[in-house]
Amino acid sequence: MSSSDRFAPAPGLSRNAVIILSVVLFHAAALWALQTGLLRRAAEIVIPAQVLAEFLAPPAPEVKEPPPPAPPPPKPAPRQPVVRQQAPLPVAKPDPTPSPNAPVGVAEPMPAPVTEAPPAPAAPPAPPAPPAPPRIELPSSNAAYLNNPKPTYPAISRRMGEQGKVVLRVFIDAEGTPQQIEIRQSSGYERLDQQALDAVRRWRFVPGKRNGVPEAMWNIVPINFVLE
Repeated sequence: MSSSDRFAPAPGLSRNAVIILSVVLFHAAALWALQTGLLRRAAEIVIPAQVLAEFLAPPAPEVKEPPPPAPPPPKPAPRQPVVRQQAPLPVAKPDPTPSPNAPVGVAEPMPAPVTEAPPAPAAPPAPPAPPAPPRIELPSSNAAYLNNPKPTYPAISRRMGEQGKVVLRVFIDAEGTPQQIEIRQSSGYERLDQQALDAVRRWRFVPGKRNGVPEAMWNIVPINFVLE
């Protein structure tokens, strides 16, 4: 009997019945396997996802080390200078028997070098002579032709015994006229000082001179009041 005849469906079963029976048998087998723990063992045999990920991960690229730097080229050795040897020069040898016709030289002494004395430094110019001081002549009131009257003695000062010396500072112009009078020293009495001022204000003077030229200048005039 052939294999096709052995596994041929029963003549009384249809194709749909065979399929339904196969599904029922599959479910029954699955329930039996679940109860006996066959599915649990199959689940334990499953490889973990992390192991699969590590197994399937691509290998890391290899890091190539940079090649070592090339050594510097060797320095050329310095060239040694070429020393050329010169042939020795011929040495003159003195002839012990000179020729009788050879001229005889006479050594003359060298003249001593003449050293010229350095020129003497020029004398500095003499400083100019200072100008002569000006010749000054002070004003004067003692000339006879001036006819200057003496100050009058106040009568009340005579009775009271007032006396003293008045020193006046007078500015006299080039014409001999007093322009300004100041009391440099008082007699101690106002009446005597005032009398001296009034008298000198009317006087005439010989003007002062500088190198013979009349010039306005100050002069000191003393007036004495003395009881006789």
